[in-house]
Amino acid sequence: MTIEELYREMAKQMGPQPWLKPGTPWAETPIEIMLGAILVQNTNWRNVEPSLINLKRETGFVPTELRELTPATITPLIKTSGFYNRKGPAILALADWLGQADDNLDVLKRRDGASLRQDLMSITGIGNETADYILMYTLDHGTFMVDTYARRLFTWLGATMPKTYLAFQKKVLSQFQLELADYQEFHALIDEFGKKIKNDADFEKSFLAGQKLVVD
Repeated sequence: MTIEELYREMAKQMGPQPWLKPGTPWAETPIEIMLGAILVQNTNWRNVEPSLINLKRETGFVPTELRELTPATITPLIKTSGFYNRKGPAILALADWLGQADDNLDVLKRRDGASLRQDLMSITGIGNETADYILMYTLDHGTFMVDTYARRLFTWLGATMPKTYLAFQKKVLSQFQLELADYQEFHALIDEFGKKIKNDADFEKSFLAGQKLVVD
């Protein structure tokens, strides 16, 4: 199967996924999604939730209020997420970056995705996966996210993919183009599949068992 056929089959078998977007029970605003994307690095969501509750109480997820925080004042708010000496400055730098656009996400959305990604990647503490998550779920630029679940799925399907994030992503994107909602859905499907299918034995019992992914 091709990568696009993989997406269509997963969508058919698993149905629509409740992927993260503003206004859902998981996130009230795009800013909350951005902060969560930083805080969830190298930890699980249970550890992130108390940090977000603290940030909401202190700032309401308003960028101008976030910019009032300092490394010293943000640290106790996000301590449950771990790696706070890196995540705190990243959040503050993100808030400063938003301020350069007058905190207007509509202005940012109109910019080229590649330049937005370059800006995000220039913030210490934001890497490829976090940058793409922010781009796709808050700034309306669809892409393919190369996370652990995606790498594992492609390996199970027999596809030999590049080791680096950008090369893997480029190879996938060269095979097909989707709309924003489809990129979001594909990412959500892969992650949901990965959470349920955890090992080779699980995969052999899944609806994708026996399939071979063809990547040119």
